[in-house]
Amino acid sequence: MGPFIGVNLGTDLSDMPSPTQVVALLKAQNIRHVRLYDTDQAMLLALANSGIRVTVAVPNDQLLGIGQSNATAANWVARNIIAHVPATNITAIAVGSEVLTTLQNAAPVLVSAMNFIHSALVASNLDGRIKVSTPHSSSIIIDSFPPSQAFFNRTWDPVMVPLLKFLQSTGSYIMLNVYPYYDYMQSNGVIPLDYALFRPLPPNKEAVDSNTLLHYTNVFDAVVDAAYFSMSYLNFTNVPIVVTESGWPSKGDSSEPDATLENANTYNSNLIKHVLNNTGTPKHPGIAVSTYIYELYNEDLRPGSVSEKNWGLFDANGAPIYILHLTGAGMVLANDTTNQTFCVAKDGSDKKMLQAALDWACGPGKVDCSLLLQGQACYEPDNVVAHATYAFNAYYQKMVKAPGTCDFKGVATVTTTDPSHGSCIFPGSIGRNGTSVNGTILAPSSNSTSSGCPPKYFADVGSITSSVIVAFLLLMSVLL
Repeated sequence: MGPFIGVNLGTDLSDMPSPTQVVALLKAQNIRHVRLYDTDQAMLLALANSGIRVTVAVPNDQLLGIGQSNATAANWVARNIIAHVPATNITAIAVGSEVLTTLQNAAPVLVSAMNFIHSALVASNLDGRIKVSTPHSSSIIIDSFPPSQAFFNRTWDPVMVPLLKFLQSTGSYIMLNVYPYYDYMQSNGVIPLDYALFRPLPPNKEAVDSNTLLHYTNVFDAVVDAAYFSMSYLNFTNVPIVVTESGWPSKGDSSEPDATLENANTYNSNLIKHVLNNTGTPKHPGIAVSTYIYELYNEDLRPGSVSEKNWGLFDANGAPIYILHLTGAGMVLANDTTNQTFCVAKDGSDKKMLQAALDWACGPGKVDCSLLLQGQACYEPDNVVAHATYAFNAYYQKMVKAPGTCDFKGVATVTTTDPSHGSCIFPGSIGRNGTSVNGTILAPSSNSTSSGCPPKYFADVGSITSSVIVAFLLLMSVLL
């Protein structure tokens, strides 16, 4: 099986749509791997016969009981695993979550709980198809940079050594939660934002491990390699890593200025690309690290800071929080289940650049801007932002939303929010009569000599759309 991108369903299923709606969304997005934080029976039943690979979990509050009793573990497996396979494609069991850092009193029984669960799988002849592991916070790694000098907190050697032996002997993998967002936030400016978001860095800005001379272009790779080096420090060199949680919040309070839609979109888009193009890490190039994005839905009822509620790709109604465009044989995690996307002027854009782009769209771009004339439906509000938004969107719809057609030298962005207002119905909108307004109807033919625009809109500013947005990869070819 090749590398994969999966999603976490979140910790509170009551804050989400019904299980059947969740599965319908997973199918619509071609998501083939999902991780649950428990063994919710309704969700497992809804996932039956979907083919979706499911990781389930022993919740932390059941860990002590299972870790102290083989019979309790066997009963858990019978009730939550055997009752559902093979109809529900359960492929892994996460025993607890971040036990060493959040539930230290259970740490002494963690490995025995994993052994008991595995023994019950062996007895049912399921050990070949279902792996057993436990997710760790990356904070168990001490001095994660440079990665070659990293090691696990020595306090946990009595747990980590037998745990890694178990993973090695059962052909399983270590589960690691990697959050560059928190590494960035806690670095007090030492970690550049671009380094956390997988944005390209000039060579002189890359972080170099002075011991190995390996170059690191992002936080994610550095943390994963720190885990590899930490395992090798304990003489384990053949246990693979699966990242069970990673993501970026799309909203935060005043103390979290970098929890934004744009940054969340950038991080998750680049993460998907990084995993699925088999880049690997500097220590293990070409060995991709399969990753579960945290998380599928925002959790509005979750306590804590604003960002804690806003890690999702979708809201509780199944509407996308932002758009991830993926090109190729299919669209996975594209979020656009209705194909209702629009192109609008980006907040804070330079007014002169907006005007130049507006002039181009209504001139060489051959957009029909007649509705922007005084007295027409889209004249008000009479400002460059509103008029540019209309023209940008008309061009975007006319070009069938092709990659690069909502850029305009960086002053435009894609949104799922319909910018129509009053009697001004934008191309691509589902109008009040329930019919789609086709952008091509509002665009003149290629041999038209009149755009219907005011004279000021005719300035030719060259090929605005020559800058192409990041192209994401084919997911369907690698998601098995």
